[in-house]
Amino acid sequence: MHLKFALPAVLLALAAAASAGVFPYRFETHTLANGLKVILVPMPAEGLVAYYSIVRTGSRDEVEPGRSGFAHFFEHMMFRGTERFPAGEYDRLITAMGANANAYTTDDYTCYHLSFAAKDLPQVVELEADRFQNLAYTEQDFQTEAGAVYGEYRKGRTNPFEVLEEALRDTAFEVHTYKHTTIGFEADIAAMPGMLDYSRSFFQRFYRPDNVIILVAGEIDPVEATLTLIRQHYGHWQSGYIPPQVPVEPEQTTPRRVEVPYQGRTLPLLAVMWKAPAFDPADLDVAAGLALGELLAGPTSPLYRELVLNRRTVQRLMGQFQAQRDPGLWGVIAQVAEDEHLPEVEKAIADAVAELERRPPAAEHLEAVKAHLRYSFLMSLETPDQLAGELAPWIALTGGVEGVDTFFATLERVTPAEVQRLAAARLRPERSTVAVLKGVE
Repeated sequence: MHLKFALPAVLLALAAAASAGVFPYRFETHTLANGLKVILVPMPAEGLVAYYSIVRTGSRDEVEPGRSGFAHFFEHMMFRGTERFPAGEYDRLITAMGANANAYTTDDYTCYHLSFAAKDLPQVVELEADRFQNLAYTEQDFQTEAGAVYGEYRKGRTNPFEVLEEALRDTAFEVHTYKHTTIGFEADIAAMPGMLDYSRSFFQRFYRPDNVIILVAGEIDPVEATLTLIRQHYGHWQSGYIPPQVPVEPEQTTPRRVEVPYQGRTLPLLAVMWKAPAFDPADLDVAAGLALGELLAGPTSPLYRELVLNRRTVQRLMGQFQAQRDPGLWGVIAQVAEDEHLPEVEKAIADAVAELERRPPAAEHLEAVKAHLRYSFLMSLETPDQLAGELAPWIALTGGVEGVDTFFATLERVTPAEVQRLAAARLRPERSTVAVLKGVE
């Protein structure tokens, strides 16, 4: 359900985007003396504000052997409170103001977000600044949360998609930290309760102002008052972030394959993935790749029409051509109707890739995909929370909002010939990893 103010705002956005860059709102970027970057986006929102704290640390930064899972672990621990605002008091205040507060972790960043009434912004800034600088927890708190994380991991084993991803990553990568999923290797998570001292060093290393970006969107005009609040509460936070040395993945030169047993009943899953470039909004390969994902496996693709609508051998077909900070994976995941259909589905995917290599996609199809990507982006900017949620990955990966317009300008330069060239260069068998998951009774 959309709020009543949303549609006019989006119509204005579309009009603005037609004559200028795609991102329709003005924004300001400020960097404090300690390196904390603050991005402010005033927008009409009927008294609502979104407050996002983006830590540019995710599971990719977990470079020490035996220490995977700590980026996700701190998504949990950051709600344990401080001496000034213990967990119960923090929760009480958030509930009293009617705010929505949550967090999530990815391979590349961790994001803490709140949505609330503009009148509560001073208290939110005070609360968030305190927990980012003064997080406090006992050994018992630590062990309780570590146990909860392991429980979350075990629960994830009941999801065949998570089991597939874990095996796929472990097979596709040799040394890069994308080898483990965001939650981490099981052995590391199981050992986590004995790593109290390491947890505190992790927080001290990565939760520094020069590794955090604060994004505030909504009814914050004029923005000077918001910036003053942030300077007041975050200005004494000590910098000191040192980026970890993330291993560089060697070039893949031979195809890889893994059979994944799933303990239980499930439809079979097939993942066909290829090594992909790191996200760069100015890189034509990146823009062409996101279009390629829709052309290869999107709802308007010949492959989708053949496997899902006509043959009905596939129940779900998903293109996975996401953006990542380092070279990652692009590919296709199919939820197949029966085990016996797996070979023909895999062949159909290979044939679809070969077809894109032989001849470029229709210009009209490509233009429709590009328009859909732009329109979908604009339609995700209706409320402050939606806008901030949409911008968070861009900010985490590039450090700012400017990459939005850069990317869509690059996307405009993508031609059918560029898509054909990219498919021939990137979707090579020697760069592929195939994972097949089947249920085991």
